[in-house]
Amino acid sequence: MTQHDSQVRIERDSMGERQIPRHVYYGIQTLRATENFPISGLKPLPTYVDACVLIKKATAITNGELECISPELSQAIVAAADEVLSGKLRDQFVVDIYQAGAGTSHHMNINEVLANRALEILGDEKGNYQRVSPNDHVNYGQSTNDVIPTAIRIGGLLALQQTLYPALTGAIAALENKAEEFQDIVRSGRTHLQDAVPVRLGENFRAWAQIIQDHETRIKTAAQDLTVLGLGGSAAGTGLNTHPQYCDRVAQILSELIDQPLRPAPHLMAAMQSMAPFVSVSGALRNLAQDCVKISHDLRLMDSGPKTGLKEIQLPPVQPGSSIMPGKYNPVMAEMTSMVCFQVMGYDNAIALAAQAGQLELNVMMPLIAYNLIHSIEILGNTLAALTERCIKGIMANSDRCLAYAEGSLALVTALNPYIGYLNAAAVAKESLETGKSLRQIVLERGLMTAEDLAKVLNLEQMSAMRSTQR
Repeated sequence: MTQHDSQVRIERDSMGERQIPRHVYYGIQTLRATENFPISGLKPLPTYVDACVLIKKATAITNGELECISPELSQAIVAAADEVLSGKLRDQFVVDIYQAGAGTSHHMNINEVLANRALEILGDEKGNYQRVSPNDHVNYGQSTNDVIPTAIRIGGLLALQQTLYPALTGAIAALENKAEEFQDIVRSGRTHLQDAVPVRLGENFRAWAQIIQDHETRIKTAAQDLTVLGLGGSAAGTGLNTHPQYCDRVAQILSELIDQPLRPAPHLMAAMQSMAPFVSVSGALRNLAQDCVKISHDLRLMDSGPKTGLKEIQLPPVQPGSSIMPGKYNPVMAEMTSMVCFQVMGYDNAIALAAQAGQLELNVMMPLIAYNLIHSIEILGNTLAALTERCIKGIMANSDRCLAYAEGSLALVTALNPYIGYLNAAAVAKESLETGKSLRQIVLERGLMTAEDLAKVLNLEQMSAMRSTQR
């Protein structure tokens, strides 16, 4: 055998033979996919790989228990899966995210890696698929068509639990803390970017906390659909080539592996065909992203300046802001947040388009949905965590600037409406704007109110206090 020959092994599939580098754990179908799809250079997300491998572990345990494969093979496949879940062999998942419809190429990449590692665990050589086959053993009772939609569900649940939910909790807590810290600071409200009645800076932050909390509730509600699995439907949802007890047992084992209340779908074909659960979760993410953009823009406006903007708050400077202007600091964490949120909105649009593009028994756009949904969850979670730690927690209030704007706002005249009427109040505001006189001075000069009554009405503390709520 030549040195060149010793570096490869020969594998066969229905299309013929190919030489595979001896050191790799993927096989011939993965090789063909890498040749067919040199598209983006993007490889499957680690969380998505975890989801697929967890499914393979659960199915290997189930098929071993049901004597569909031997205990020896079941144990070897489970051991191989555990190694991947511990972080090994991660460089072996190499298929571009834009690939064969439904995700067959990625699915076979998973099957081949686990089969070849299981062979080594059994003391055999990679490529001896007579003993451990990617199709006949690792994939027993399964199909791309039920594994991939299940993997999207599992991947989404993992990403939510590991990334987004902790970030949401942290952001809500940080905003609530700032709400307490800034509760006594009065600032001018603004509607249409024009002066409005005074508000408390703390209530701005409390409102943002409530907004994020409401989104967390919506996302968790949408995510409940991810716990309903079509795994066991096999190729078309009929359960062909599966054991009668397989569907229930594999859902139970997966539930234990990820500590989530998973259950089989009442109609496996429906669960395989419809992408509605993913559209629902993605829509909830988009909704969160839209409000996060609004909040990030508010932060930037309130921090604008330092000399020519509002500068009601100071966002923590985390890096120099200009390559030419010394001493400049930019609201980079808020800017980054908006960029990520725009990307999530784009992903949501692509998911919606992909979800309606299925035909008959299968949606072939699942690889796109898998990447976009899980990536959206993870980048939103990472963004909120970074924004919380490197921006929200370090925000400082410019209380003097806030008070000056509040006291100088013509919108204070709104509080006079019940006492002097709308038209008189409008005339007072107009004269104040034209002459520069204060509202108090004009009201007293016109004899519209007594000084004592006016002091009570134009009390900024009372005007900006929140009315009673259920808090």
